[in-house]
Amino acid sequence: MRKLLALVLVLPALVLTVLALGGPLPGQEQPPSPIRFELKKLPFHLENDASPAKNPPETMAGGVAVFDYNGDGRPDIFFTNGADLATMKKSSPKYSNRLFRNDGNGVFTDVTAEAGLAGSGFDIGVAVGDYDNDGFPDLFVTGVHGNTLYHNNGDGTFTDVTKKAGLDKWNDPEYGPLWAEAAVWVDVNNDGLLDLFIVNYLQWSYSDQPRCLNRGVADYCHPRYYKGLPNQLFLNQGDGTFKDVSKEWGIRDHVGKGMGVGMADYDLDGRQDLFVTNDAEYHFLFHNMGNKFEEVAFQANVALPEDNVFISGMGLDFRDINNDGYPDIAYVALNNQTFPIYLNTGKGDFVEVTAPSGMRALSMPMAGYGAALYDFDNDGWKDLFVTRGHVLSTWAPGATIKQPNAVFRNLGASGKWAALTSEAGFVNSTSARHRGCAFGDFDGDGRIDAVVTALDRDAELWMNRSPNAGHWLDIALRGVKSNRDGIGARIKVVTKAGVQYNHQTSSVCYASSSLGPVHFGLGAETRAIKVEIDWPSGIVQTLENVGADRIVKVTEPVPTPTAPK
Repeated sequence: MRKLLALVLVLPALVLTVLALGGPLPGQEQPPSPIRFELKKLPFHLENDASPAKNPPETMAGGVAVFDYNGDGRPDIFFTNGADLATMKKSSPKYSNRLFRNDGNGVFTDVTAEAGLAGSGFDIGVAVGDYDNDGFPDLFVTGVHGNTLYHNNGDGTFTDVTKKAGLDKWNDPEYGPLWAEAAVWVDVNNDGLLDLFIVNYLQWSYSDQPRCLNRGVADYCHPRYYKGLPNQLFLNQGDGTFKDVSKEWGIRDHVGKGMGVGMADYDLDGRQDLFVTNDAEYHFLFHNMGNKFEEVAFQANVALPEDNVFISGMGLDFRDINNDGYPDIAYVALNNQTFPIYLNTGKGDFVEVTAPSGMRALSMPMAGYGAALYDFDNDGWKDLFVTRGHVLSTWAPGATIKQPNAVFRNLGASGKWAALTSEAGFVNSTSARHRGCAFGDFDGDGRIDAVVTALDRDAELWMNRSPNAGHWLDIALRGVKSNRDGIGARIKVVTKAGVQYNHQTSSVCYASSSLGPVHFGLGAETRAIKVEIDWPSGIVQTLENVGADRIVKVTEPVPTPTAPK
């Protein structure tokens, strides 16, 4: 594809535009899409308790997680689900959260009951991380006026330890009941223990809320009709409990209307930073100073998109897009608002490239909810997967409410994107009000698959069938001095074709989480000359001459103390 684009630079701009969009020239057959997905269904229906009252939580449900809960090497799937909003209770089995065990060969078994994960309230998001370093990933579930920490017992069951862990502080003395949208596990102080950052949304109550009309019909109110909330930071004490340090670490001072959070060390100082999207407010970039965060979104040029207007910042990913070693930012918003792309300058700030990269023109008519950067065709460049669908339920200016998903192919060194919708398998019949997404290689073929939720719809399992996909390499981390999951570890892979970077994080998309091996596409290369891992502990580990098309399990080396002479 890149050679073809290079050859047509002398052609008229119209022809070049057609090629960039992945479409054929007049009279030519449509070439096969380099990225292609096949739809499979899972027996999970997202219940959001929709009603004529248009309660705002109805349109925000849908977090999903992919993680290997039982250690069999196959990624499993957990779905959050809604509840009766009048009572905030899961008053019917239809509201149950669901856990599906991956049995291999595309077969999944519902193990919710035996795992103890049905839940009790109106759940929104989920974050996966092994907070006690016992080798079994745990779940933190966010919700409306209540969150839950589920400890993985290692025998296929989970235990609700929210109160014991000190994470039942959802009724704030100043702001009232908290509505949490998303969360991320991150070791903010590099002590080898995962801490918890929670993104809170709006001050809302079922009994006291505004009513809004859209062309004379009741619909969801704009966020400006509600007051915002501060986010929260809980430090892991290492004994199964957490301490609220939101004030001390400078988090509570910033009130927003948070929708998503991404984690990365954007300035490569060895400390993990956080980017938070806000709904029709300034976004936050929390720079980690070691013992507190400073909010630097304006200084870093990420507080607002290129038009300098508030937009509905939704889900995001915080990863290196252009393989220069510095994490970049991609997030999505509603139609006529664009999907902003920020490239890291390596000097402590970012430059927005939404327009010059072509993303502005491609995304303007789209409404997005979730965003994730993965290399779906294994060519060495991370592509952008977007779950699409509008907030509103009736009429949206210039946009349809239900939309198919899309994937934007990264065209590499050109810095451009190609929008693939029907070409990638997302046809009109798959249009919905899509929300969360999570990722993993469900069938072990080396191609990253996706699971997507949609309001009042069955879950969508998108199996990656990309033709002619390149070679690949997955790095499965096991921290020793660092946290067990290796969250925050930065990985550099060198092949004859070049260098690329990624880092371990479980925060991706909208209200969702994906924890598994760190994936690299290698294109035509059959081995990596070098793999370099910078662990959160500061230990640097190097592997050489690593063969492709396999999962490489890497344990953090800890130097043996030298006996005193």
